[in-house]
Amino acid sequence: MENKTAIDAFAALAQETRLAVFRLLITVGPNGLTAGEVAQQVGVPASTLSHHLATLERAGLLRSWRVQRQIFYASDYEGTRRLIAFLMEDCCQGRPELCSTDLIQAVPCGPGGCDHDA
Repeated sequence: MENKTAIDAFAALAQETRLAVFRLLITVGPNGLTAGEVAQQVGVPASTLSHHLATLERAGLLRSWRVQRQIFYASDYEGTRRLIAFLMEDCCQGRPELCSTDLIQAVPCGPGGCDHDA
């Protein structure tokens, strides 16, 4: 992951509503939730939420798709895994016992699998 990509992801998460949305969707799984369901569970108006969802999607942390008139959002597990791997790249230098590839492997991936599965 390039520094600019990581900075964009961290900037997207550095806001209370976006962090709440990210944490909600990472627990929901790959089927995601509709924008309306996310708004209801996070407790923000849909008009405000759309900006936050777009920011998280541009940062590579969410993905979206349309089913008829509804837009669904889910965590982009591969993007999240890459962000965690980026952090671990430097934080564990010289102390390999602190970082285990098991942590990266434990981050769930979307239905298409992960790079680390190859």
